Amino acid sequence: MHTRQEKIEALGRVIDTLDILRVKCPWDAKQTNESLRPNTIEEVYELCDALIKEDDANIRKELGDVLLHVLFYAKIGEEKEAFDIADVCDALNDKLIYRHPHVFGDTHVNSSADVVQNWEQLKLKEKGGNKTVLSGVPAALPAMIKAERITEKAANVGFDWQKREDVWEKVGEEIAEFAAAAETRTPAEMEEEMGDVLFAIINASRLYGINSENALEKTNAKFIRRFNHIESRAREAGRDLRDMTLAEMDELWNEAKKLEREG
Repeated sequence: MHTRQEKIEALGRVIDTLDILRVKCPWDAKQTNESLRPNTIEEVYELCDALIKEDDANIRKELGDVLLHVLFYAKIGEEKEAFDIADVCDALNDKLIYRHPHVFGDTHVNSSADVVQNWEQLKLKEKGGNKTVLSGVPAALPAMIKAERITEKAANVGFDWQKREDVWEKVGEEIAEFAAAAETRTPAEMEEEMGDVLFAIINASRLYGINSENALEKTNAKFIRRFNHIESRAREAGRDLRDMTLAEMDELWNEAKKLEREG
């Protein structure tokens, strides 16, 4: 691993390179906050993909791509004489110190839950008490991640079950309401009830310390692996999936599960 000085020098080289590219590269020179934003979103998703796969080589690569975007936005801010990367770092450092009074001050905490609760309370104070509990949840977040953040923030001010097991009654209630809606109501009402089911499940995941996004993504990957196995075996047999029965595909699905356990 590198020394602190080597890390500083490495970051400085990237900043110097970006400064040159901003002047001499036609593509880099024309970029704006608006033009970079879609690419930033893509880069963050690529980093998330590497993280879920625990692929260290790609994590390193994708972190570099995300860092480039951070530096690029700071460079644009510098050109507008609004802020530069030093301002970004200073603001971040100040915020970290302010929100960790149990480390840099005299606040006492007993657990990580206490740290999170203090963090949320301090965030409210930063806006002079005028900020609502849920206003800090970005509107542009994907719905699943947003639901998790909403329930976290509500829980941090005490709006939560005293025992996590109690959430299952709510989950069952929402599933029953959806089942009733499916029998008698309109598509819009069914959509609303399904949203309630999903929200309750995400809340349950939070209570059990499970990240819903990560859990679902792992299940997505598992389904893809097993379905690819079905396709591969069907191709080997000269079969078209559309001509196979569900029982035949289920047999290959179970074969894939068995291979995963044995592997």
